[in-house]
Amino acid sequence: MQKLSVSCIVRIEIDKAIQLNKITKVLLGCDKAAVVEILTHRDATQRALIQKAYLAMYSDDILKRLPLELSGNLETSVLLWMPDPVERDLQVVKQGLRLETENLQAATEVICSRTPSQIQSFKQQYHSRFGVLLEHDIEMQASGDHKVGVHIVLMPCRLLCVDMECDHIYLYVTATLYWLDDLAPCLARKGCSERLNSVRFHITYIVLVCLEFDREIAVKDSKALFKAGEKKLGNDEKTFIHIFSERSRAQLAAIIFACHDMYGNSLKKNPARYFAKVLLKAMKGLGTDDTTLIRVIVTRTEIDMQYIKAEYLRKYNKTLYDAVHLETSGHYRTFLLSLLGSNH
Repeated sequence: MQKLSVSCIVRIEIDKAIQLNKITKVLLGCDKAAVVEILTHRDATQRALIQKAYLAMYSDDILKRLPLELSGNLETSVLLWMPDPVERDLQVVKQGLRLETENLQAATEVICSRTPSQIQSFKQQYHSRFGVLLEHDIEMQASGDHKVGVHIVLMPCRLLCVDMECDHIYLYVTATLYWLDDLAPCLARKGCSERLNSVRFHITYIVLVCLEFDREIAVKDSKALFKAGEKKLGNDEKTFIHIFSERSRAQLAAIIFACHDMYGNSLKKNPARYFAKVLLKAMKGLGTDDTTLIRVIVTRTEIDMQYIKAEYLRKYNKTLYDAVHLETSGHYRTFLLSLLGSNH
């Protein structure tokens, strides 16, 4: 989505003053092309300003007006795009956990793509918004290993705690790893990806030197995980759930290190790789899973779409832009492609 990251307050106010009158007039006449052009080039803050200004000028909620003017996949896409990202994620999870609209994959994607601190904040927001605990809704709707796995992610992070004297080390290393992630696209363009991975690996080693862990258990768990998930098409979820629910953060870091040392790869999952695969599956075969296609593109555009696009191209030798263009049409196609941004 072009210029989506440009969102300083001065630019927003100037943009609002110039564009707002045009936007409201366009919506009253429902020029769908103009609606797409305007809304896909506004970030979350700007979209919120549009909603407030529209309400003040017309005493009408733009989110109630849009369904009267739009239809089909375009309506679905626009209505999912308009809300504040937090509110949107709350809606996706709640709808995913309702019996009549059950979509556990969508709910799980929102929950499991968050950091531990973000998960705790999301649980509080969920309870405040819907008056029920997130764990309760999961208990009612999910089942089997899926339920256990999500509950592990939602745990009040006994697994993620370290001794207080080591906390500052962990925080420093974590900040460094996040900084390296920010540099990753630039380093990749310069052909330094392998060096970056080596730096990440040795930083993990520094953490292990500072924290207590059992190497023998780490090696044993690494072998069990490899046997459960890496040697065959399916995964033995029970093995994964058992290990990840019983081991401390230091022990899990040791397992990651051991996997890299023994098998040349890591257990760390790449969200971009996951969502690239979800998008491929949504567009594969005779029909298109528009619900999944819309959800992933709309919810990840302001988070990590540039990484998803790069991963899609790397894995499938085709741009995500071209794939979406082939599977969609009309204003719906224009909307999604505008969010994806340039094909380059």
